[in-house]
Amino acid sequence: MMNPAARVVATDRGEVRGSDEGAVVSFRGIPYAASPVGALRFAAPHPHPGWTGVRAAVRPGPAVPQAPSRLERVMGRRTPDGNENGSLTLNVWSPRTALEENTSRPVLVWFHGGGFTSGSGGWDWYDGARLAELGNVVVVTANYRVGPLGYLRLPHIGADNLGAQDQAAVLRWVRDNIASFGGDPRAVTVGGQSAGAYSALSLAVDPATGGLVNRVLLQSGPWGLPPQSPEQASEAAEEYQRLLGIPRGTEPGQALRELPVEHLLSAYGELAIRLARPGNVAPPMYPVLGGAGIPRAWQHAVRDGALEGKPLLIGTAQEEMTAFFAFEPRIQSLTPKAAIDLLTSQFGREAPEVYQRHADRLPHATPAQVFTALHTDEVFRDGALRLADHHAAGGNATYVYQFDYRPAEDPGHLGATHCGELPFLFGTFDSYPDSPMLGSPSATERALGRTFATAVAEFIAGGSPSDWLPYAPEATVRIRHFG
Repeated sequence: MMNPAARVVATDRGEVRGSDEGAVVSFRGIPYAASPVGALRFAAPHPHPGWTGVRAAVRPGPAVPQAPSRLERVMGRRTPDGNENGSLTLNVWSPRTALEENTSRPVLVWFHGGGFTSGSGGWDWYDGARLAELGNVVVVTANYRVGPLGYLRLPHIGADNLGAQDQAAVLRWVRDNIASFGGDPRAVTVGGQSAGAYSALSLAVDPATGGLVNRVLLQSGPWGLPPQSPEQASEAAEEYQRLLGIPRGTEPGQALRELPVEHLLSAYGELAIRLARPGNVAPPMYPVLGGAGIPRAWQHAVRDGALEGKPLLIGTAQEEMTAFFAFEPRIQSLTPKAAIDLLTSQFGREAPEVYQRHADRLPHATPAQVFTALHTDEVFRDGALRLADHHAAGGNATYVYQFDYRPAEDPGHLGATHCGELPFLFGTFDSYPDSPMLGSPSATERALGRTFATAVAEFIAGGSPSDWLPYAPEATVRIRHFG
C-alpha cells in the first residue's frame, strides 16, 4: 500500500493531493496560471494566486470554452465541458516509485491537437497513466486557450498568440515544479499531435523557451500550414469584431471581456463559415508570425540551428487528410478538372502537373482520392520529411515513423487517418467507443499500441528507441511503420 504522504506534493502555489492508480499517481487539474476571466480574458497568463491547505488534484479542470471539433465524425463526440474559470490547468502522472524513492524520471510534456480551435489536455483520450507506467516516465498534459480566446490578434488589448503564451507558461511550471513530482527538469521531451506538434516545435525553437526543451516528439504536425501573417490575422480580427457588433474604430477590449463566451464562440463559428474554402483546412485564427512565441517561421529557425542537439521523433499517418475530406461532399464529388481548378489557387500554372503526378502514382484512385493524397503530402508528410532530412543531415538523432493502422470496418474509407495513433500512444482505446478512425479494437490493436507506446517511451527516456535505426537524409527505408 502506498504511503499516503507520497500523494501530497508541494508546488510553488500550494500543496496538491493526487490519486493512487496502482503503479502511477495522478494529479489532475493543477492550475498553472490564474483563470482567464474578467480583466484577464485576452490577457497574457498571470500567476495563479495560490491556495492554503492541500488542494485535491483528483479531476481535470474544465476545457477552454469551444465549439464541437470538426473531426467529431472521425474521433467521436465529446460532452461539452468548457468553462473559462479554472481552465488553465495541467495534469501529471508520476510513477509511484519516483515519488516514494524521491528519484527523477524523464518527462513528457504533451499538447493536444484540435486545429488551435478545440481540445483539452484533461480529456480521457489523453490520460497519461498507461504511458507513464509503461515507460517509467512522468507525463504532463495541459489546456491552453484555443479559438478566439487563444488566437484573436489584438495586441493592444493583450491578445497576442495567447495559446502559445499559455504553453510557454506550462513549460515554466514544469521547470519550477516537476522535480517535486519525480520528474527531471533537465530531461524534458516536449511533444504533441497536429496543432500540438506545431506548438511543440515552436516552443523548441523559440529562444524564450528552447532552453527548457531537451527532446522533441512531433505527431502529424501541419507543416504545410504557414504561420498566419499579421495582415491576415488583423483582417480576421476586424471581421470578427464586426460579427460581434463592435463598432469599427471603438476600443474593443472592454466589450470583448464583457461579452458572454457563447457570443464569442458563435461569432467565431460564423467567421469560420465565411472564410472556408474547399480543400483549405486552416482555422480562422491560429499562431501569428512575429507574435508572442512565434518570432520567426519554424523553417527559418530550424535552418539557423535552433533545433540543433535536440533528438527528434517525428511521424505522420499514411492517409492524414481523409479526416478532413472523407465526409466533405464538395471534395468527394470532384472531377479531375474541378480538382485542378481548386489546386490552381495553391500551385498556379503547375496545378495540372501536380495533380497528374499524384494521379499517376494512384492509377485506380478517384479524383477525390488523388486530391486527398496530394494534400496529405502537402500539409503533413512532405514537411515532416524535410524537417527530418535537415535534422539528420546535421548529425542529430532523428527517428521517423508512419502510422498505417486501418480499422477493419471502415465505411467512411478513412484508412490510416489523422489522429488515428492517439489511442495507441496513450492506451486509451476504451475512451473512443464511437470512433470511426479506431473501430472495435481487439487484442491485436492493443498489442500494436504497446509496441508504439514503448518506442515513444524509450525515446522520452533516452532519446533513442531500441530496435530502430536512426533516420538518415532521404533514407525512407529507415521510416518505421506501425500497423
